[in-house]
Amino acid sequence: MALATRTDQRTQQGPKGRTPSTGLPGRPRRTFWGSTVGKKTVMAVSGLIMLGYLVAHVMGNLKVFFGPDEFNAYGHWLRTMGAPVLHHEWALWIVRIVLLTAVVAHAVSAYQLSRRDIRARPAKYVHRRRRSSYATRTMRWGGIIVALFIVWHILDLTTLTVNENAQPGRPYENVVATFSTWYGNVIYLVAMLAVGLHIRHGFWSAAQTLGAGSATRDRALKAVANGLALVLTAGFVAVPVAVMTGVVS
Repeated sequence: MALATRTDQRTQQGPKGRTPSTGLPGRPRRTFWGSTVGKKTVMAVSGLIMLGYLVAHVMGNLKVFFGPDEFNAYGHWLRTMGAPVLHHEWALWIVRIVLLTAVVAHAVSAYQLSRRDIRARPAKYVHRRRRSSYATRTMRWGGIIVALFIVWHILDLTTLTVNENAQPGRPYENVVATFSTWYGNVIYLVAMLAVGLHIRHGFWSAAQTLGAGSATRDRALKAVANGLALVLTAGFVAVPVAVMTGVVS
């Protein structure tokens, strides 16, 4: 009887006498980040943070149509917002840190989910059918394009490293300068199309992950995703087109 009792205790205990929280010997419970649901949740929340930034960003960009005085004043306000409570550019740096954290979390969770998906089905399907939309199939490449564009965009209009005609403290003139070059327009337009596709699929996917989707709401969510992608893409594209056509100069 004593032997049976000790055997039962060893069965209930994990390695080195620890009782595993999963109830299965040798299998520790996964953390929130370690689970697929956790990674998808992080990806969804970080994606929505970036979407909120894009909405605010495109609204600021469209001020270029009101002339250099208003657009330059907007650029100055970005560096002084929160004053006098916050020092010069503190609020802007807080936004940058939150956005950078969201970008890194989004990219890391996307990469790890992709690797996990590949490991789950190492053998290719016998019948290769395209069951996903074009946006779904291009999410990974679209993400890479957007990530590369973020680096270019910072070097172009934030640090002014690659903008040959940049003038520190004059954002309106810098926008006109960057979209007066063919390569600046090509890079921006390709990136904005990738952003639009990413939003179109990503918003709906995030809603599903966070439990907002249902059989009755799916159509409405897809309509919202399509509308957001279209409006944001059109808003961002409008600026380089306006410079190319001479509407903004």
